Amino acid sequence: MSPGSAASPELVIFDCDGVLVDSEPIVARVLTEWMRHLGVRITYEECAREFVGLAQEVAAQRIADRLDGEVPTGWFDGLTAAVDAALRAQVRPVPGVAQVLERLKVPFCVASNGRPAKVDLTLSASGLARYFDGRIFTASQVARGKPAPDLFLLAASRMGVQPERCVVVEDSEAGVAAGLAAGMRVLRYASDGSRTGSTEVFHSMDGLPRCLGR
Repeated sequence: MSPGSAASPELVIFDCDGVLVDSEPIVARVLTEWMRHLGVRITYEECAREFVGLAQEVAAQRIADRLDGEVPTGWFDGLTAAVDAALRAQVRPVPGVAQVLERLKVPFCVASNGRPAKVDLTLSASGLARYFDGRIFTASQVARGKPAPDLFLLAASRMGVQPERCVVVEDSEAGVAAGLAAGMRVLRYASDGSRTGSTEVFHSMDGLPRCLGR
């Protein structure tokens, strides 16, 4: 199966934030507030577009670029605590995803740029952790997070499946780029109805099994 093939996959690799859990609006709200307190002029929309889903080191560099200086020591620790508290109280599964996971017969796993503790928190708080026991991979395990292909290639290797037999389910530009760079078929979840780029797009989790050929 080459990337873009309609053949049924042997492994489905899900991103976490925005695909499994509806966490990105929560993170974007908290991050926007904290960046403004830091002196960065940014809108919620800009923050959601440019920062959400990035590995922390990449986000830190982008924030430093906007500040023309280093992010203050301890700032990310405070941000992390605020984000985790908000997620613990507010995060919910993406509508329809639990039903898809219940019916999905092909093996599946998670590959996220998020911190391991954050991924565990969101999956647990949303009730989805039971579907992914022992099948959670994060950027902490590779040299380069998304948009590099390393994380998806690690997930495929650990799950014993060749990259060309995998399908990635993503919602971000970085994730789509990583999946394509890994030589995998990429399905982009776009709940807002957008159709950017040439990647296969679906707009509701109800449509995912059909996209997978199942």
